[in-house]
Amino acid sequence: MDLKDVLKQRRSVRTYDGRPVPREVLERITNAAVVRAPNAGFSQGLRLVVVTDPALRREIAVAAGEDEPGWGSVAPVHVVVLTREDDYHERYRQPDKLAITGGVEVEWPAPYWYVDAGAAIMTLMLGAIDEGLASAIFGVVDVPAVHRALGIPEDVRFVAVVTLGYAADADPASSGASVFTRRRKPRAEVVRWERW
Repeated sequence: MDLKDVLKQRRSVRTYDGRPVPREVLERITNAAVVRAPNAGFSQGLRLVVVTDPALRREIAVAAGEDEPGWGSVAPVHVVVLTREDDYHERYRQPDKLAITGGVEVEWPAPYWYVDAGAAIMTLMLGAIDEGLASAIFGVVDVPAVHRALGIPEDVRFVAVVTLGYAADADPASSGASVFTRRRKPRAEVVRWERW
């Protein structure tokens, strides 16, 4: 499949047909995110928790504010994307990095642990397309509940949940999505050339 074809298929799908996703498919998708998504200085701070258990998926959906079972809890797979910031600091305090920066840890112009997690999210979503799956992303309002439900250590931070599954024939939940009700900003507003 050509990258242009993959990108044309990239959309958020919130209605799945309920078929379970084989573990080997999930392993290929998550391995792609771990191995192929960029990570600053090979810090390797990405953490993923793949959740297929219905009760745990429901707990995550409730932490996201879902009162009644909806698309978040019925999606057959949740990939909880996490990051460990300390991995970045530890990596950039190692001799090879300190030699480049004059003996002090680099001053981070952005929290690259989140930047890298975002790249991994997109890799998960594109990997899903390659495997014939659909995906969407959501956040949660009760992060401590997700930590408790999944036993996530305190030094690992929540980023987002990527849902995966086989798309239902019709996706009524997506028809009201912003992409269908709002216009995109003009390209000149979001893409500039050479200078602001």
